[in-house]
Amino acid sequence: MENEVSLEDLPSLPNLSWLVRPCEQYKEEYGDCRSIKAKFHQYFIHGESRDCTQWKTDYDNCLLYRNKKDLEALVSVIESEKQRRNERLSGHYNNNVWEKRDSPPEDWNKPLPECLQKNDEVSYISIKLQEQKEGKEDTKSLCTIS
Repeated sequence: MENEVSLEDLPSLPNLSWLVRPCEQYKEEYGDCRSIKAKFHQYFIHGESRDCTQWKTDYDNCLLYRNKKDLEALVSVIESEKQRRNERLSGHYNNNVWEKRDSPPEDWNKPLPECLQKNDEVSYISIKLQEQKEGKEDTKSLCTIS
């Protein structure tokens, strides 16, 4: 699946057009949202069944943009995606428990405590690195990338 908005078209389209997913994903989300399993989950988590119509609306608008290059439909999908993203990140933005920092702590790269250094000496990775340095590396590969 490719994105509905191509990189070549991006400069001429509305801002945040890259947020638009492939149309098939909106259809899948709509189907998933309406499934029995999802309804049980929604009831358990939210205490009620959630409204799934926005997924269907986004799917229809996505198809409108795909087939007829309707910019209004594209803007509608972008607004929906922005709203979804804001909902998902609201916990982060509204968090007032943790103090956000602008830079890492002064001593972020200090040496590990002695007990952790001892654990590191006998870890699988350090043993393999030592074997590699000594030339005892196992040359057979179990990699099956094809």
